[in-house]
Amino acid sequence: MKRMILLCIACFYASLLQHTTACTGITLHTSSHSPVPARTIEWAGNDLESCYTIVPRGYRQCAMVPDGAKQGKCFTAKYGYIGLAVERAEFVVEGLNEAGLSAGLFYFPAYGQYETYKPSNRANTLSDLQLVSWVLSSFKTIEEIQQAIKHVHIVSVDPRGSTVHWRFTEESGRQVILEITQQEVHFYENPLGVFTNSPGFEWHLTNLNNYVNLQAGAVQARSIGTLHLKAFGGGSGMLGIPGDMTPPSRFVRAAFFQATAPQKQTGEETVLQAFHILNNFDIPVGIQFADKDSIPNIPSATQWTVATDIGNRRIYYRTMHDSSIRCFDLKAIDFNTVSYQSAPLDPTKKQPIVMMLPQL
Repeated sequence: MKRMILLCIACFYASLLQHTTACTGITLHTSSHSPVPARTIEWAGNDLESCYTIVPRGYRQCAMVPDGAKQGKCFTAKYGYIGLAVERAEFVVEGLNEAGLSAGLFYFPAYGQYETYKPSNRANTLSDLQLVSWVLSSFKTIEEIQQAIKHVHIVSVDPRGSTVHWRFTEESGRQVILEITQQEVHFYENPLGVFTNSPGFEWHLTNLNNYVNLQAGAVQARSIGTLHLKAFGGGSGMLGIPGDMTPPSRFVRAAFFQATAPQKQTGEETVLQAFHILNNFDIPVGIQFADKDSIPNIPSATQWTVATDIGNRRIYYRTMHDSSIRCFDLKAIDFNTVSYQSAPLDPTKKQPIVMMLPQL
């Protein structure tokens, strides 16, 4: 059984080398400064068969390690949580725990480098795709994560796969990025709240200086000699913002769309605002493939979008199959008595359409 699981994992990791992955993250705040991190997850190769996972307090998990015959670090949930996972229920890539800690995994190809796996470190080794589960199970604050990470070894189950980096947000509004480069752990404060993929986080912040000319609203009309120039339409202050789907361009767009968004009063209003902003980052599956014959039969490369109202302990999502927004209210769950469970994000993979009838 373990060998079959590892074979499936190896196939998943290997497929990361063949298809582009992309994720775009933003963070809004309510008028009372409660944070609402939100993000997309993209994958153009096939349906990720994504699922949600409800993990109760006291649930024990063990990490997978490259030598498959044995387990890595085992941990028992101090906090219950809701996680959204890809391929397997253990591979939680976004989630929220009952203590108000949000955690997410973003792909980080070509720039990350984990330490080499050593069997002698097995008992304290975590696979990169299970780090979010460990964090949500174990911690309430970012400071706790930073201290605990010193005592674990993070590796990839299959070294052929893409490396990843992580975003952690606590109820206070503090957010940090975790990247492992040249086998060293680095935490970066993220007061901006925007996050994408490669290159490294600090590079993206520096790159924003290339767009210092962008501004909300319209550019004022001006004259060049006797020629009078004026904008063709509204929003001309954003003329020149990059429109392609690469991580640097998405980071720039996300930063300016987030910065110019009006602040909402409630968590629910802020969540809906986040979904509207992230509409701009849906990636049509066709543009990911040069050969039209190879396009997989999925509706979108953006497989799902999630927004988390940390203050109210609610996590919302919608998918490429069903754009209606669904919500888990962690306050309505008794994590002492609820059973561990996992189920597909979409029970039926079909967009519901409501037929409208005229009034008689």
